[in-house]
Amino acid sequence: MTTLSARKLNRATLDRQLLLRRHPLTAQEAVRRLAGLQGQAPLAPYVGLWCRLAGFEPGELSDLIDRRVVVRAPAMRGTVHVLDAEDLIAFRSLFGPLLAGVLETNFRKNLGAAAQAELAAHSARLLAGQSLSRAAIGRALAPRWPDAGPMALAYAATYLVPVVQVPPRGIWGKSAQATFAEAGSWLGRPVAEAGPDAAGRLVLRYLAAFGPATVADAATWSGLTRLREVTDRLELRRLRGPDGAELLDLPDVSLPDEDAPAPPRFLPEYDNLLLSYADRRRVIPHDRRPPLWPGNGASQGTLLIDGSWHALWKITRKGGAADLAVSPFRALTTEEEADITQEGARLLAFTAPGLVPGIRFLPPG
Repeated sequence: MTTLSARKLNRATLDRQLLLRRHPLTAQEAVRRLAGLQGQAPLAPYVGLWCRLAGFEPGELSDLIDRRVVVRAPAMRGTVHVLDAEDLIAFRSLFGPLLAGVLETNFRKNLGAAAQAELAAHSARLLAGQSLSRAAIGRALAPRWPDAGPMALAYAATYLVPVVQVPPRGIWGKSAQATFAEAGSWLGRPVAEAGPDAAGRLVLRYLAAFGPATVADAATWSGLTRLREVTDRLELRRLRGPDGAELLDLPDVSLPDEDAPAPPRFLPEYDNLLLSYADRRRVIPHDRRPPLWPGNGASQGTLLIDGSWHALWKITRKGGAADLAVSPFRALTTEEEADITQEGARLLAFTAPGLVPGIRFLPPG
């Protein structure tokens, strides 16, 4: 069995995540190839695609969302992702028990006597053909369940029913509260039932985007359990990680050389590269946890240097200027600073066009 060095595993991961070089893919192709992008911060997926694709423009993703080709929806880990619409249809049912469990854990005491099945059916009818904010959902459901908290009812509706967040939420250059519609009504076709092979197909999609990886890694990304039973039925390549753990991968997929160059990459908030592994040492060589900032996205994030997370970044706009501050965790070489400055100038041109750009490095710490 082949054993991968830490650097070989790092480069393989970056290659799957389209981060060794910018790729000539469309935004839809990239969203599908990456099995979705984390989307709690609504504009973060735009930066996520910018740092992976050649010639990406924000309007391309906005248009896909407007045309319902790509959607914003709760999925993996029960969190909001930007997904190809066909992937939501194919895989959303797998996450039903996960979302129901989150609801039970966080909101059961505020739901009174409301039964999940009845609440789901009523909510699905409510959200078919219209989109509502959580506050509006709570107000609409409260008369039927007066002993429940309106906001608990609203969260129940968006957890128990397959929903999407509709535009203008998640559209570049716009700011809007989240409003929800029933996914099948929004897309014009129902969400599929989770068949016996659905979990296996999802694991294969995970490995294509994040492999080689362990079963625990796939569970961390998806939020699903009992995946060992799934992987045991699949024809997969088996490797050893640098610590001896078994890694699974798609058969006959070539891995890049461990000495492949890894240019600096400005990742957005919540980027899946840092969140989708049980063992994050392949890209995080320290004990820091990825920050989970509030906000709309596209103004701060994490910075990869030589393929690993070694800095934070933040853009501040004031008057006609945009200031990019880089906060490294270690001392940088002159060459690293030059490469980061060049990439940072591209980031500012993308996120703050027309503003006077400025880039500065804070002391390491």
